[in-house]
Amino acid sequence: MDFINHQFLKRIEIKRDEVPTFNQYPFNIPSIKLLKDITFHPNVTYLIGENGMGKSTLLEAIAISSGFNPEGGSLNFSFSTYDSHSSLEQYLRVMRGTNRPKDGFFLRAETFYNLASNIEELDSDPLGGGRVIDSFGGVSLHEQSHGEAFFATFMNRFGENGLYILDEPEAALSPLRQLSMLSRIHELVKEGSQFIIATHSPIIMAYPSSTIFEFSEEGVEERTLEETNHYKIMKQFFEDKERLLHHLLNQ
Repeated sequence: MDFINHQFLKRIEIKRDEVPTFNQYPFNIPSIKLLKDITFHPNVTYLIGENGMGKSTLLEAIAISSGFNPEGGSLNFSFSTYDSHSSLEQYLRVMRGTNRPKDGFFLRAETFYNLASNIEELDSDPLGGGRVIDSFGGVSLHEQSHGEAFFATFMNRFGENGLYILDEPEAALSPLRQLSMLSRIHELVKEGSQFIIATHSPIIMAYPSSTIFEFSEEGVEERTLEETNHYKIMKQFFEDKERLLHHLLNQ
């Protein structure tokens, strides 16, 4: 199920010969320490793994290298609440496609509140022109629940021929909304968009026209959905819930 896609990002490499030391953050993260390169799927690429394995750190560096604000937003957003991103983007070599994306967005659950606040500030400027919030569905993101605002952004703000980088979108979404997100991803892929997504959710990572990279202490390996630890744990839980809970709760 491959679609015609401009593939805005093709590949990244770590400029390992320029890294000053692999004994300091972020280069001492095991998966980053061992990483040489990643080749992106033309439609959807997933970065997965346990907390602390470096997937969000790498995703952030990819976003910054692509021109996005570290705290999220489109290419036009330049706000900064707290400068906490790593220097990893300085050591990335990015291979791009021949076409530039028509649209793009870096959506991350961790700093979404800051993004919503920046939109409020922009729209409060009487000389600011059209309302920014109109492209997000027209309703203040602060006047919706976190999940509703996050989902409204994804459903209303994203469009065709876009580069979309998502960091743990499932953090704000119910399982039903995660399924709806898959459907919307499919629509946007057919319209020429490319996604790079860091996630823990087996639902989110189930899109078939994709590549999954799993980050671990042993490095970064390409996996099928069924080979991932996330899928195996969820499958084990639902197939033998009583036995697993007995083991967990009777130690």
